[in-house]
Amino acid sequence: MANPTTSSFVTFGFVKSTTDTVLVRPLILALACACLCADGAAGEEVRYNRDVLPILAENCFACHGFDPAAREAGLRLDTQEGATETAIVPGDVQASELISRIDSDDPDLVMPPADSGKQLTDSQRDTLRRWISEGAHYEEHWAFIPPTQSQPPSIERVEHPIDRFIQASLARHQLAPAPAAENSTLIRRVSLDLVGLPPTPEEIDAFERAAAVDPDAAWRDLIDRLLSSPHYGERWGRWWLDQARYADSNGYSVDAPRSIWKYRDWVIGSLNEDMPFDQFTIEQLAGDLLPDATNRQQVATGFHRNTQINQEGGIDKEQYRIDSVFDRVATTGTVWLGLTIGCAQCHDHKFDPIEQQEFYRFFAFLNNQDEPTIKVDEPGIDVAALSERRQAAEKTMKVTLDAQREAMKAWEEGLDDATRDALDSAVKKAIDVEAKKRNLSQQAALYLASLGADDHAFHEQQKIYHQCDEILQRAPTTMVLRERDQPRTTFLLIKGDFTRPADELTPGTPAVLHPLETSSEYPNRLDLARWITSPKNPLTSRVIVNRIWQQYFGRGLVVTENDFGLLGARPTHPELLDWLAVEFVRRGWSLKEIHRLIVSSHTYRQSSRAQEGSRGDADNRWYSRQERLRLDAELVRDVALRASGLLAPRFGGPPVFPPIPGGVMSQGQVKREWKESMGEDRYRRGLYTFRYRATPPPSLNVFDAPDGYSTCTRRNRSNTPLQSLTLMNDAAFFECALSMEKIIAREGLEVAFRRCTGRRPDEKELAVLRRLDSLTAARALLNLDETITRE
Repeated sequence: MANPTTSSFVTFGFVKSTTDTVLVRPLILALACACLCADGAAGEEVRYNRDVLPILAENCFACHGFDPAAREAGLRLDTQEGATETAIVPGDVQASELISRIDSDDPDLVMPPADSGKQLTDSQRDTLRRWISEGAHYEEHWAFIPPTQSQPPSIERVEHPIDRFIQASLARHQLAPAPAAENSTLIRRVSLDLVGLPPTPEEIDAFERAAAVDPDAAWRDLIDRLLSSPHYGERWGRWWLDQARYADSNGYSVDAPRSIWKYRDWVIGSLNEDMPFDQFTIEQLAGDLLPDATNRQQVATGFHRNTQINQEGGIDKEQYRIDSVFDRVATTGTVWLGLTIGCAQCHDHKFDPIEQQEFYRFFAFLNNQDEPTIKVDEPGIDVAALSERRQAAEKTMKVTLDAQREAMKAWEEGLDDATRDALDSAVKKAIDVEAKKRNLSQQAALYLASLGADDHAFHEQQKIYHQCDEILQRAPTTMVLRERDQPRTTFLLIKGDFTRPADELTPGTPAVLHPLETSSEYPNRLDLARWITSPKNPLTSRVIVNRIWQQYFGRGLVVTENDFGLLGARPTHPELLDWLAVEFVRRGWSLKEIHRLIVSSHTYRQSSRAQEGSRGDADNRWYSRQERLRLDAELVRDVALRASGLLAPRFGGPPVFPPIPGGVMSQGQVKREWKESMGEDRYRRGLYTFRYRATPPPSLNVFDAPDGYSTCTRRNRSNTPLQSLTLMNDAAFFECALSMEKIIAREGLEVAFRRCTGRRPDEKELAVLRRLDSLTAARALLNLDETITRE
């Protein structure tokens, strides 16, 4: 059931779709609206987005006899043209079919329908009448209008633009900002937010000394240090990998392991380099299509290889290939556009102005790829050059072998038993293989044992071949996309069924957004990526800065961070959202600059404690304080590792296997081996832990890590007894407790407390800890709410 903050859709008609079978499907009218903050005041002009759409959407109007000709023509009521030809006469309330329906006593005609259980109030009827009498003016949905950067409000003694927007809003709601948090809280907060690791007691002390002299300079220096840390890429890499639905296995019931960790390392490296977000986008969507694409740019296309792969027997591979493309379309729409494009897979979108045909035109961009696995360049190793050198040596060897084929055949036929027994074992094995089935190495072994014993040139080429091959075989592989030379034909699929193709379609983008600019007769993914990152796109910059804001405050300026469409919430601070979006592009799409901008504000540095003046902001909708946020699953263990002194700081590389409870890997259809890592790999950050989709490590599950089946733009935060039990008893956390016990013995309880919470304990807290043995005290410290919470 809809409510004013999550509107439902309104359907006024049906239209026929001409395919090989005549289908009847709802005419989608996106007469729906996002969360609206306030009703229009009496006497104020009625606004379509603010006042009218919530009424229509909340009451789920349905079609009952509007003009059949208009329905047949497919006219849509989400446009003024369509509405005025079917249900509304601007300026004439009595002539408007819409008003006749809402006032009707006929149960077959009344709107909302009698069986819907909904009924308009007198106030709602009056609003609709006023809107029509005032001319029934339509407004374009806010998210489809390009952002403009308004001047931040002028507030005395407030300089930061974010603070000026936020504090102006607080003043309108008769609220006041909270004071800044304590320095020990601030350094822990920003360290966890930017690098995902808590500060050491020494770092806290150094910051407090610097802040006592010049707090602003100390804060700037701290931000600079954290943003330049390679741990920044790990912290924010995990944020992006959630959206990329990254995992180390193929999914479905077989859930076999895969090698795609090089894509994960590409993300970390690109974020550390502060690659402009538009380039970051282009390389992931179409890196292989860039001129002279590098190996690294090809690795970036792993973003859309994070789809599942079904390896069950008896499946139709084309069905699951199509399913992968469906996922890529939906993921692209969600991650960059904040739209639920995937909802138009089977029919026109029920809420947003996205037709099914537009879904499949978008689909066409992502339907023209092969899915190879490639070797990846390692530091100091040029895979392309090595491959070329190996290929040249192979070609030279084959020329010699082809020329000597008949002579070698004669030699082989002339061998007697004694001579044959004296041959090297590799040569004897080669002889046992049928001639036409021998590989290059077997042919070479025979040649060198017979006619080529003194062929030094052949010996040299064989040596080059084996050296290059050995290095290449050691090179890691990763999964990428590669454009096909011959495009696949894309069809509209009736009801999303791959066995029911209808009209043939070419690549294109939704008409509600800016036009696709391309000189190509058949646009490709590179055109799509440039369209997504175009300054004309009203969505991408808004969507990304909103998700970044969400990470810092627990909620976005648009609460529905994955839906900027008509069902999504309106921004609580629209001017601030647009200012940030424009600033993001103006600053060269620099993510680090947006991070620096946000964390340097007083809004970010506020205390998270509720103030006397913030009682009217119970859910912190207006940001009258900071938010206490439970750490993400990976960071929970990272904090324990760092606090206990076990953390291994090595970057990148293959996934690792820390301890997990016994029996976990038997929960899936196929029992997989989990060979626990030893040495430093055992204590690496959670980002590097191997992730099976079907059987992920329980400590990640219990702290709400995403499963990798679909894109995740916001993690849930639950609070369950299992979390406490995990922190107390999970083998990986118990190892941390054993190490923390040594710290307590060596440095005392106060130091151990500070390593976990970032602050000094008071005497009551120390008294409680002193009553415990050192191991129990260590386990208790790692289990504290403060330890796993960002204040």
